[in-house]
Amino acid sequence: MNFAEKVINFNGNLKYSGKLPKEFQVLNPYLDHPETMDVMQKFYRKYYNDSGQRKFILGINPGRNGAGTTGIPFTDTKRLKSECGIEMKSARTHEISSVFVYEMIAAFGGAEKFYKEFYINSPFPLAILRYTKNGWLNANYYDDRQLFEAVKPFMKESLKKHIALGLDVSQVFVLGKKNADFISKLNKEENFFDKIAVLEHPRYIQQYKSKEKDLYIDKYISVLKT
Repeated sequence: MNFAEKVINFNGNLKYSGKLPKEFQVLNPYLDHPETMDVMQKFYRKYYNDSGQRKFILGINPGRNGAGTTGIPFTDTKRLKSECGIEMKSARTHEISSVFVYEMIAAFGGAEKFYKEFYINSPFPLAILRYTKNGWLNANYYDDRQLFEAVKPFMKESLKKHIALGLDVSQVFVLGKKNADFISKLNKEENFFDKIAVLEHPRYIQQYKSKEKDLYIDKYISVLKT
């Protein structure tokens, strides 16, 4: 089984059945959106149809408009079509993190070159929503202590399964400083990775540092090539 089929198998069997604090829920796009499985399979068979080892980039958990719809980390439907040539007909989404990631990928040399070297996912690989007075909004696994403790065993198991795909564990690239704090704690318990490199999260860059985006793209490429 090559890298693509391992990822497809992992995603196809994703299911969270643990308890959650009452205001949270998990969104599983592979079960909730019929076209997600189809476009996800096309993506991985296009870019990962080999048995090469990849470096691991870790986000937080999928956003509703990115992997929460397409099944592909940091990839909304716009970038899926324009940058990867894969159209999702039943949904149209825009995620600001996806904008930065694909500008960085373009600067790196394009999707084919980038995905030949890197695999992106999250310690909690399904979207998390929190009910607020404004309705259901995206949430991070670390937003609530009880939430983190509830999903922690699933996160550890997911990381073990990711690594088993054929990933380089000498160094992991973690997006987001708070995310890195939690990954460091898990790493101390499980010894997943030899080193952790920390990069600013794409959403933070787009939202607060957009005027310096080119500098962050250069930083990403410099760190990822170490």
